[in-house]
Amino acid sequence: MHKPVTIIGAGLGGLTLARVLHVHGIPSVVYEAEESPSARSQGGMLDIHDYNGQLAVEAAGLTEEFRGLVLEGRQAIRVLSPEGEVLFEKNDDGTGGRPEVQRADLRRMLLDSLPAGTVRWGHKVTGVRGREVTFANGSTVEAELLVGADGAWSKVRAVLTDAKPEYAGLTFVETYLYHADTAHPAVAKAVGGGSMFAPGQGKGIFAHRERGDTLHAYVEFNRPLEWFDGIDVTDPAQVVREFEGWAPELTALISETDTTPVFRPHYRLPSGLRWDRVPGVTLLGDAAHLTVANGEGANLAMLDGAELAKAIAARPGDVERALVEYEETMIVRAVKTVEDTDGIAESLFGDEPPEKLVELLDQQ
Repeated sequence: MHKPVTIIGAGLGGLTLARVLHVHGIPSVVYEAEESPSARSQGGMLDIHDYNGQLAVEAAGLTEEFRGLVLEGRQAIRVLSPEGEVLFEKNDDGTGGRPEVQRADLRRMLLDSLPAGTVRWGHKVTGVRGREVTFANGSTVEAELLVGADGAWSKVRAVLTDAKPEYAGLTFVETYLYHADTAHPAVAKAVGGGSMFAPGQGKGIFAHRERGDTLHAYVEFNRPLEWFDGIDVTDPAQVVREFEGWAPELTALISETDTTPVFRPHYRLPSGLRWDRVPGVTLLGDAAHLTVANGEGANLAMLDGAELAKAIAARPGDVERALVEYEETMIVRAVKTVEDTDGIAESLFGDEPPEKLVELLDQQ
């Protein structure tokens, strides 16, 4: 290749691609719409799995740095009934394969591992034609190899397929409780030291304990988008009314929120999405295989990035062949992951929650 690989999007997948390319001596440039690394919050906790995300970390040569980010004890898990009864509990004994880290810390680790100037901040894509990318600041770039790591609403994807994300029937309402052990002791006790799941019929209250005595909650609704026209989800009082009869230590994750609730509807692409090859263009992560939240999205994006970089490095004289091989493996992997996690979704929103979730966890 004569030019650096052009990567659109400085999320975990795009940065992993850039890092593993760098490990193999291949330059890249990452274009990111945000103005700086601290332009917005990077979300909450991620469990990085030993069968995908950690393989990407290893390929990036950052295993020791990653271990320094792990929050001990956060792999603990418990399932509560809507009445607050503990139905299942498993402590973090240190042997689990899904250590928890803060997304922002993981992103910073990847950014710090790249040569200065690799990421070009403040480059919002307004259009892509072939391998030519146009940015809102008026600049353009003609890529030799263009990778869309630009998430659910990828601009690069439109070069390859007309497929667009569709609402998946699932929405999160996101809240935070700070200084939990002192300001919200009953809630902190209910959540425990790691993750807590309280699924109900078509809805649920889930939370995990982050760094700094913070509880991050996701109030989940399995509802059509039109249903939300009748409720102001930024008003905790309106949201909590949907959980009448639930234990107060659970509903307090809504009513006692220290932040304005955030509305997060979930979208997905068709499972197993494929496209005809366009020379020099490919996708990774949510741009390629967006699905509902299942704990795998960040892990798959990172592994996509690592595997794409290794494929390019293995075939420096035949990048098109490298892309064909990468895409075939990536698509099959994404489909299998969705199939493997379908049981989790059913256990959270099926006809028999939380019993189905307890049964599933007992088998692991």
